Amino acid sequence: MTPDPQSPRRLVRLAVLVSFIAVAVLARLIPHPPNVTPIGAIALFGGATFADRRLALTLPLASLLISDLFLGFHILIPVVYGSFAVNVLLGRWLRSRRSIVNTGIATLAGSIQFFVVTNFACWVLWYPLTWEGLTTCYVAAIPFFQNTLWGDAVFVTVLFGGLALVEWRFPAAREQPAFGPA
Repeated sequence: MTPDPQSPRRLVRLAVLVSFIAVAVLARLIPHPPNVTPIGAIALFGGATFADRRLALTLPLASLLISDLFLGFHILIPVVYGSFAVNVLLGRWLRSRRSIVNTGIATLAGSIQFFVVTNFACWVLWYPLTWEGLTTCYVAAIPFFQNTLWGDAVFVTVLFGGLALVEWRFPAAREQPAFGPA
């Protein structure tokens, strides 16, 4: 069996992607305003940058799990993890369409779906199951939504922008085509 000449390049890229995610996870562990976290961005980034679908889903969700080991768990964990899995799927969509505009659209879509999904779960668990309860729940969550938008925008910019800089400076970190020469 002949060794894959692209293998060292793939390892370099993997190391770069994993280190970006690890640094972003550390940012979740330092004091920050509510919902200004890198997790949505990590999920989008993982979906968009890992060629292997299993890694694209597993690594971002594992990073969330690892940080939750330090921060604690709560009743909405399944909903939150499911919502971040949707962000990974948005990243998979973005994978072959990556541009500044599409990245912005995917980031906004991820923030909105997180807001809608997690606050619906909050309504079901903690508010009266009425139209007024639903409205009260979503209105109370607006400040958190603003923070989610801000955090997702900042961390997506850092992750995707940082990767673009690394790929520009170090061509070995660029993703190689699945078929044919580089």
